[in-house]
Amino acid sequence: MTILVTGSAGHLGEAILRTLRRRGSPARGIDLKTSPFTDVVGSIVDRAFVRAQMDGVTTVIHAATLHKPHVATHSKRAFVDTNVTGTLNLLEAASIVGVTSFVLTSTTSAFGSQLRPEPGQAAVWVTEELPSVPKNIYGTTKLMAENLCELFFRERGLPVVILRTSRFFPEDDDDPAMRSAYAQDNAQANELLYRRLDITDAVSAHLLAAARAPELGFARYVVSATSPFAQRHLAALARDAAGVVRELYPDCAQLYAARGWRLFPEIDRVYVNERARRDLGWDPEFDFAHVLRSLREERDFRSALAREVGAKGYHDALFDNGPYPIAQ
Repeated sequence: MTILVTGSAGHLGEAILRTLRRRGSPARGIDLKTSPFTDVVGSIVDRAFVRAQMDGVTTVIHAATLHKPHVATHSKRAFVDTNVTGTLNLLEAASIVGVTSFVLTSTTSAFGSQLRPEPGQAAVWVTEELPSVPKNIYGTTKLMAENLCELFFRERGLPVVILRTSRFFPEDDDDPAMRSAYAQDNAQANELLYRRLDITDAVSAHLLAAARAPELGFARYVVSATSPFAQRHLAALARDAAGVVRELYPDCAQLYAARGWRLFPEIDRVYVNERARRDLGWDPEFDFAHVLRSLREERDFRSALAREVGAKGYHDALFDNGPYPIAQ
């Protein structure tokens, strides 16, 4: 009844394993890097290593990946090896041993260029039906991994749930302009309106997906904090997002002003989690209303788990132009 968690040294892998261990659930963490939550060090690109980790495993939560910040530092081949071949190795091994639940951590980056509207157009309403047009090797390889998952469901009946998560990393934004314009807490609080996810809610979505996979068979979900916006707000969000937020939350302006914070003037997309909440019974706790309650009570809006996991970075090296390089 063991749960295998890949990427155990990363943000999400550690958070999942912390949660499972507190529950007393049998779990095994694997990663290239040693960590307090890595039981076995090795690469998912190594088929023999992957197969050796499957003994007694009934559920796989596959969180290991090369991320967007690696685009500038890793080759396309490295992305294919880790994100595609690594996923293939796990799927093959899982199907051989009769794993009953496979959860893939994917990304809203798979939507790619669809996430940015044309100038003057309304914000994008992002549901599972939005076509995927990846704009870099990260999004491309995550979409390829998703397609492999669907193939293994169709051909071998492996129950798979794919979670396209929004950003849950605690590090500074990868955009230098954003870093210079907004304090980190301010920017991440704003993002909970439309494109961010607290790691506690990310963990609960993954564990619910693992539990529901056998009955769902195959499913794909957008996983992000519940947004207060409706489709009727999309045009206004592209012109005056701050005005929309102030209308929805009249005391927001005072709470923000007390901290020297500012709302974003424009919002280009809204991630919609309705299907994940309905099908998984998922009830994300950390949204923008939670942010405002936390500000009133003068406490951190991040979950205790998010604070425990903390920031990890994505590279061992330091860079002159910021916390990590991003290919343009």
